[in-house]
Amino acid sequence: MTKTKHPSGAPWRNFYGRFRGKTIRASQHDYLENDLGPLSPGPVSWEDNPDRTPLNLATVFGDREIWLEIGFGGGEHLVHMAQRYPDIGLIGCEPFINGVAMLLGKIRKAEVENLAVHPGDVRDLFDVLPDATLSRVFLNYPDPWPKKRHHRRRFVTTEHLVPLHRVMKPGAILRVATDIPDYVRQTLEQVPRHGFDWLAEGPDDWRNPWEDWLSTRYEQKALREGRTPHYLTFRRR
Repeated sequence: MTKTKHPSGAPWRNFYGRFRGKTIRASQHDYLENDLGPLSPGPVSWEDNPDRTPLNLATVFGDREIWLEIGFGGGEHLVHMAQRYPDIGLIGCEPFINGVAMLLGKIRKAEVENLAVHPGDVRDLFDVLPDATLSRVFLNYPDPWPKKRHHRRRFVTTEHLVPLHRVMKPGAILRVATDIPDYVRQTLEQVPRHGFDWLAEGPDDWRNPWEDWLSTRYEQKALREGRTPHYLTFRRR
């Protein structure tokens, strides 16, 4: 657990997980030093934005519709969506700097120009996103925190879902992909309680991936280990 302290009486926030792995290659240092800054959606951190002034995303994306991927891992799904939907503006949020470096390499190779990257806690991003900003949100294979005493650390809790609801537009779509049955249970319990409708009409709606889905490395690992993916779609009320 990492405990981060914010200045000027701002709340403490516990972060459960890692910010950095053991090794970052020289090429990845190059990406982080030269590519990350220009891809910022604006001042998000408490140090850069202690007054929590809302971001002006029109300066980043113009009048594009804006989507968000929470915890993009190695970034393959995020880059895939940016390539498939060039008229959409996408924000990727990931606190693990090694994953951020992997994404930056993919962005450089793909030459996509409709992406912004926040290398930190999504709760800090929620603080500075204006109300009703996002049209679509992706939560793909989030950390399952399998032990019961750790379930409160999962994303699908009030701490995350209340601000998520605020920053999504009415009618916006939330997609959740997971291979953990108990994560499915908690998602179906908590997400509707926080202002979202589950859109499934039959088993195929959670058994089959979305038409524009790209299977991530996490999903491929789950399949190799015999776990079944679930694809849950919600609409923000």
